[in-house]
Amino acid sequence: MIDWREWRHITKLDPDKVVSGEAVEEIATSGTDALMLSGTLNVTQENLRELLLQVKEYGVPVVVEPADPSGVIFDGIEALFVPSVLNTNDIRWAVGKHQRWVRQDHAIRWDMVVPEAYIVLNPDSAVGRVTGAACDLSPENVAAYATVADAYFHFPVVYIEYSGTYGNPAIVSAAKEAVSDARLFYGGGIDSAERAAEMGQYADTIVVGNAVYDDGPKALKATVRAVQ
Repeated sequence: MIDWREWRHITKLDPDKVVSGEAVEEIATSGTDALMLSGTLNVTQENLRELLLQVKEYGVPVVVEPADPSGVIFDGIEALFVPSVLNTNDIRWAVGKHQRWVRQDHAIRWDMVVPEAYIVLNPDSAVGRVTGAACDLSPENVAAYATVADAYFHFPVVYIEYSGTYGNPAIVSAAKEAVSDARLFYGGGIDSAERAAEMGQYADTIVVGNAVYDDGPKALKATVRAVQ
């Protein structure tokens, strides 16, 4: 299995969004450490595998982050990053869908699974709405969730997810101070070198997604240079 703990920069690509072959090449050769295929809505086995075929030829590590069991694949990828949302009262998103996945799939490649403790902080995002996440959290409350994930549940990844908007650096800093073993991921609103560098001070790994579609590969490359 790839050493994902060394990654500083991940590019998240949504199977539900269209990206040209030329753009895929620029993205894959941007210097990003890995490509994460992930989306909250309208992700199917068909569009997931189609995107995988587009990106696989460039030799960049490719991982999948499924929104639910229907988005799970193992063939052709390096790892499966499986999120559990901590700050929701809807148990389906913390453990319910995971239990259903185990019930229906007896061929899970556990050696490829990387559990993620998600703390979702943008109520207007698709993931915030779908999971019913309680997003109005203080730095102290986020730090407490991060501590629970790291020290109690031993998640290898704590993921601060602002999904589509730029977050509060003080919250990311508080989360970083709270974890000892887990690697801290940050995603949300990183569309420039300045924002990448700011969040990169605290997060071990930054995840860039919307900027790829909104601003193009040039903006992506600037975020890579800022943290590498």
